[in-house]
Amino acid sequence: MIHLREIQLRDGETRPETFPFDLPFVRQWETVLFDQPVTLLVGENGSGKSTLLEGLAAAAEMVTVGSGSAHRDPSLSHIHPFAKWLRLVWNKRTRKGFFLRAEDFFGYVRQQAHTRQEMEQELERVEREYQDRSKQAQGLARMPFAGQLADMRQRYGAGLDARSHGESFMDLFQSRFVPGGLYLLDEPEAPLSPLRQLALISAIKEMVEQESQFIIATHSPILMAFPGAEILSFDELPILPVRYESIEHVRLLRDFLNDPDAFLRHL
Repeated sequence: MIHLREIQLRDGETRPETFPFDLPFVRQWETVLFDQPVTLLVGENGSGKSTLLEGLAAAAEMVTVGSGSAHRDPSLSHIHPFAKWLRLVWNKRTRKGFFLRAEDFFGYVRQQAHTRQEMEQELERVEREYQDRSKQAQGLARMPFAGQLADMRQRYGAGLDARSHGESFMDLFQSRFVPGGLYLLDEPEAPLSPLRQLALISAIKEMVEQESQFIIATHSPILMAFPGAEILSFDELPILPVRYESIEHVRLLRDFLNDPDAFLRHL
């Protein structure tokens, strides 16, 4: 399912000359089309992949992992002027899904651990204050805190902070992915080993079969190989689809693996 069909840049008054309007991909803007359920944004650092994802998340008022709403996320305040210039064209508007930057994940883990600790402390307080009350009163007092803890255990087991970064990152995806969603992922490979990147591909493929759409900024040649994905390069402007074999990251990694000494002997 392709929920978001295209992004246009609104016409009207003169565009600002400040960031991100000074980025080459914005100055040479042409409508960005999404023709496949999975679109991969590739290109060098600073080319604008993350900027476009942030602007899209803000324009669509998406949920951001760790911050609630992109509209209220202070770390996205810089992108709101750009988001107002974006016109989103939908095949089917969805409110499901989320926006995730790899760096936000670690803040989310800390937030979840803090919330779990608070709930456990509240249960201890209830035990002390209600020890002479009836079982019914104790149960009613415990209910909101015990319920939230049970929900967290169901989602994340012992807690996201109790496992490796790669394991907890995959736990987050598996617990938060729902059918029919739009998912914006900014370099999700950051905490993942090659094996877990393959697991992420499998999870994405499963969600695509359940009418979800993904737009992913990545440097990973493994994720870039997602079957049937459209790859949009920010290194050639205007932004256009490219073949997997032509991507610089892919060619460089292939050459390195074929002959690492040819690269390392010059260092």
